[in-house]
Amino acid sequence: MEKGLVSIITPMYNGERFVGITIDSVLSQTYSNWEMIVIDDGSSDNGPKIVAEYALKDARIKLISQANAGSAAARNNGIRMAKGQYISLLDADDTWDPIFLDSQLKFMAEKKADLVYSSHRRINEESKEILSPFMVPQQVTYEDMLHTSSISCLTGLYNIEKFGKVYLREELKSYRDDYIYWLEILKKVGIAYGNREVIANYRVMKSSTTGKKRKVVIPHFMVLYKHEKLSFFRSLYYTMSWAVIGYFKYRK
Repeated sequence: MEKGLVSIITPMYNGERFVGITIDSVLSQTYSNWEMIVIDDGSSDNGPKIVAEYALKDARIKLISQANAGSAAARNNGIRMAKGQYISLLDADDTWDPIFLDSQLKFMAEKKADLVYSSHRRINEESKEILSPFMVPQQVTYEDMLHTSSISCLTGLYNIEKFGKVYLREELKSYRDDYIYWLEILKKVGIAYGNREVIANYRVMKSSTTGKKRKVVIPHFMVLYKHEKLSFFRSLYYTMSWAVIGYFKYRK
C-alpha cells in the first residue's frame, strides 16, 4: 500500500463515446497522487485504443484487458492491481470536478472516516444537467443503505488502511454489484459520511437500469434475500422502501 495514493478503478465496456471525457476529468484533478486503472471488459469498439493513447502520455493511467465477464469481475481485477491507500470506483461515463479528490480527502480527514461519498449532478448523454443535484445525507449506516442507495458509485472513497481491500461479488456480473460493495464496506466501517459539496457528474443513460426502477425491483429483492441473507419479509420491506425513495429521487 502506497500512503496517500488514490487508486481509481474504471471498468469499461464499449466506452469509446465517453471514456476520454472521464479520463480528462481525472487528469484535471488538483490532487495529483493517483493511479487510474481502466479494465476493458471485452470491448468491441475503440475504447481500449483511446485509453492506450492516454496511457502512453501519462504513466499514472493503466489499461488492462479481460474477456467479457461483467463490471464486478472488472472492478475486482483493478482492485487486485491497486497500490493505493484509497480505492475509488469511477465508471467510464461519469466525471469528477477538478477539486473532487482534494475535497473528499480533506473531508475524510476531518471526519476521521474510512468511507466517504459526496453529492453530485445528474447529466444526460449530451452532458447537460438534468433534474436537480443529488444531495447526500450527512451520514449513512448499513441499515440506512438497505432503505436507499445514498452512496453513488462515482463518489465513494474508501481508505483500506484499517480493514484492507474489499472485493465485489462476481456472481452478480453487472447487476447491483456496486451496491453490495458499499454494504460490505459498511459492515466493516460502521458508518460513512456524506460530503454535501456537489463535485461530480453522474451520467444517466437512456438505457440505464438506474432510471428504470421497475426492471430492477426483482433483482434488487433477490440480492437482499440471497446475498445479504435477509429474511423474505425484511427483503420485501427494504426493496419497497428502496423503490419508493428511488422513484422520487429521479423525479426531482
